Amino acid sequence: MEVNNNGSEEMSKNEGVIYRISGPVVTATGIEARMYEVVRVGHEKLMGEVIEIHGEQSVIQVYEDTSGIRPGEPVLSTGQTLSVQLGPGLLTQIYDGIQRPLQTLEEVMGVFITRGVDADGLDLKKKWEFVATASVGDDVTGGQVIGTVQETDTITHKIMVPPKASGKIKSIKSGEFNVTQTVCKLDDGTEIQMMQEWPVRHPRPFSQKYAP
Repeated sequence: MEVNNNGSEEMSKNEGVIYRISGPVVTATGIEARMYEVVRVGHEKLMGEVIEIHGEQSVIQVYEDTSGIRPGEPVLSTGQTLSVQLGPGLLTQIYDGIQRPLQTLEEVMGVFITRGVDADGLDLKKKWEFVATASVGDDVTGGQVIGTVQETDTITHKIMVPPKASGKIKSIKSGEFNVTQTVCKLDDGTEIQMMQEWPVRHPRPFSQKYAP
């Protein structure tokens, strides 16, 4: 399926139109997207990712059913890459391929997920008991453990400094927090939460690997 791009010259650089559809692969024109950027496809705003760029055409892998969408429908660039939420609560969830919590969505809409639906991978409201293991004045770097959360009866979740952060701890305290609240602050103003958002195509840094 194809359509000529007759969009307005005033169309935003962040908005294009569907040019061709081939199963889960959609070609769009009129957007200035980067490789691996997340885009929203069609009137239902299906999630997709730019996998190829050929001149003014962007090839998009759509991660939802594309039946029913048509050439000429809008494609919106988000300016973001595909990322996941990492933190307490991850191990007790069941996800689809783009980290939508299936049990949570089933409670809202039944066994069939509505297309274009977004949902946080972690429960952003749930409170967790954070136990600080670092102290004010400690020098910390990326990957260093600053506290723990008892995520399940058998799993202790270690809360770490984000990979690119470092400095001296200005404040830290134990207590009940949700994953978006600040549990630690560094002297340069960096605020550390129990949740980290991480782009899926960037490997997490490590100092040592253990055999499974």
